[in-house]
Formats: sequence, C-alpha cells, structure tokens
Amino acid sequence: MPLTPEQITELREKRYNGTVVRLRKAHSDLMTIRIKPDFPRPKHLPGQYCSLGLGNWEVRAPGTQEETIREADEAKIIRRAYSMSCPMLGERNELAAMNEADWIEFYIVLVRDNGEENRAPQLTPRLFMLKEGDRINIGEKITGHYTLDVVRPNDNVIFLGTGTGEAPHNYMLWELLQRGHTGKIVSASCVRMGRDLAYLQVHEELMHKYGNYRYLPLTTRELVPGSHKVYIQDMISSGELERQLGVPMTPETTHIFLCGNPKMIGVPVKDPATGERKYPETVGVIELLEKIGFRADDARTKTKGTIHFEEYW
Repeated sequence: MPLTPEQITELREKRYNGTVVRLRKAHSDLMTIRIKPDFPRPKHLPGQYCSLGLGNWEVRAPGTQEETIREADEAKIIRRAYSMSCPMLGERNELAAMNEADWIEFYIVLVRDNGEENRAPQLTPRLFMLKEGDRINIGEKITGHYTLDVVRPNDNVIFLGTGTGEAPHNYMLWELLQRGHTGKIVSASCVRMGRDLAYLQVHEELMHKYGNYRYLPLTTRELVPGSHKVYIQDMISSGELERQLGVPMTPETTHIFLCGNPKMIGVPVKDPATGERKYPETVGVIELLEKIGFRADDARTKTKGTIHFEEYW
C-alpha cells in the first residue's frame, strides 16, 4: 500500500537534514547543486566526498527507466557518495570564499537508464526533480584520500577528468590558486558534447587571471570553439598534453590526478595466477603514464605514486 502524504511528510522531517540553497541546470541532464546542512559544515579537504540521499517515496524525472519498489522498501533512503565540487569564483569574479561557505556544491549528471532490466537508476532521477528550498539527506561525514596532500608548492599538477569527474578537480584547483601555487596547472575535462562543460566560462576566466593555469575542454562527439575533439589518452600519446603543460612532464616534478570513467583511468589489477600487475584490455591513462616513468598509488601497499585516481563507478 503506497505511503500516505502524511507519512511522507513525517519521513521527510525525520530523515532529511539539508536544504537545497542553489540549483542550476546546464541542460536537462546536468546540474550544479548546493546543499546547506542543518549542522555545521564538517571540516574537509578539496577532493573528498560525502553522501546525498532521498527517499524512495520521492518522484522520479520523466523519461527515466521504470523502477519497481518493494513495499518493504518504500520508506527507505537511497544514498550515494558524491565528490564535492566548487564554483571557484565568487560573484565579483574573485576566488570564492569557500572557507566561509556554509554549503557544499555538487556536480551531477542524470542517469536515465542503466541498460539493465530490474536495475533502474535510483537516486539521480529523484535528484533532478529537486527545486531550491527542497529538503534532502546529506552525510555528516566527509572523507576520502583523493587530495592534494602530496603536492609541493612548485610541483606541476595535471587534472584529467571525464564528465562530472571534473568536480573534485574544481575544488582542488581552487585550493591551489588560493594558496598561491607556483607550479604549472593543467585541467582537462573530456565530455561528449560542448553543452556538457558546465564550468567552461569559469575556467576561461581563471586562465585570464592566472598565467600558470591552462584548461583543456575535450569533446568526443562534436567540435566546439576552443575544444579538442579527442580523448584524454590521445592527448598523452600524441605529446599534446605535455605541450599544453609547457614544461617536461616528468614524475620528479609532476603529479597527475585522474577522476571519472574507469576505462579512462585503467587501474591495473593483480593477476591471481602470476601475482603480476595486469592492465585492462582497453588502454587507460595509467598504462600510458607508467610506460614513461610515472607510478600510480597502490592502496594495497599504501604506496603513494605520482598518479592519483578516483573512479566514479
């Protein structure tokens, strides 16, 4: 039996602990959203993540994969971890005062269909029905090891992301700029269409303000002004990424951060038969970089390299 409006109101009051204070859609399937928690915003580092959640009782965006909910699950909260993003610039085009903010920004794409029967996307179809002023569940803990801890002031830093994998890089970029980083900084964002570059204008403004920063918008399905119609792997193989950096791309002086599509990242796994590290069949960025002397972080041995990564699914 479906929940009554009274029951839904009671569940929202009991389970939700944050308010949507700003929501902007780049288009129907892509948005930035700011959530103000009811509690003091937890201490955190750029690059980390926390959870967002909505109840199974909330409506879903039209045109998304149909979902069947068991009666026993109707009152449950659906949660997912999201990396925190950052507007980078404030209203007067100065670096945003993130240390004074009482909200957290997220960069989210609508997953319309998982392509699997009986496994419809649960959370994003509900998130995209939110409006400013609506309530939501936000995790009280912010965590994650994908941070700038290993970066020295004069190191060169390269951020390589796909889609909304740009989110933590935006916050990390803001951190580098606000602390006066002196090394070169390049951020590349690879998307399908130009309309999927929601932060493009901000990055263009940052390039005008900071001589050591370069933004590379990459599109795979259309060529838009100022973008390159290539994949991130192509940028590395051709030497274009190093040319855009402007100095030699060496592991002694450069840290590379990867976030987004696991196929782009290409994390090697240990072969159970031989014990050797084995790269995925599709050539990823880690394989290309390790061939020229870089080494990826190894969570099993807690060894830090100069390639750091965060997979999005």
